[in-house]
Amino acid sequence: MPDVKQQLTRVGNRVAVWLYEVLDGRVSSGRGVHVLVITTSGRRTGLQRSTCVRYLDIAGGFVVWGTGSGSPRDPDWFRNLRDTEVAIARVGAKRHQVRPRELVGRERDRMWNNVVLAQAPEVAKYAQRANRKIPVAVLTPLEGESA
Repeated sequence: MPDVKQQLTRVGNRVAVWLYEVLDGRVSSGRGVHVLVITTSGRRTGLQRSTCVRYLDIAGGFVVWGTGSGSPRDPDWFRNLRDTEVAIARVGAKRHQVRPRELVGRERDRMWNNVVLAQAPEVAKYAQRANRKIPVAVLTPLEGESA
C-alpha cells in the first residue's frame, strides 16, 4: 500500500493535470520553466496515465528528464515512457502524438549537460539529491498527426 507521501503526490499530480487541462497550461509555464502533460499507458495496468513534466524545446521536438524531484529511483512516468511507442504530449492547448526515445551514453550526456543543465541549471540539485543518472528522452511529434 502506498505511503502517505506517495498518496499526496498522486493527488497533487491529478490536480496539476486537471488544472493544466482546464487552463490550457497557461499557469504552469513561465519564467523559463515550461511544463507539458505527458500521457502514456501504464506499464502494468495498461491504463492511461498523465503527469505534468518540465520540458525544453529542441529542434524537432521536446526534451524531458526524470529527476523525480530527487527521488532515488526513476519516476513512474518515465518508466512508463520507456515502455510505449507513442505517447501524447499536451503543450498548452495543443496535443501532439509523439514518439519517445530515451537517450543513452554520450548522446544522453551531451543533452543533459549542453541542453538541460545549460538552460535549467537548477535541475542539478535534484540530480545530486537522487544520486543516480537522470534519464533523458526526446519526444518527437509524429508529422501530420495530432491527438
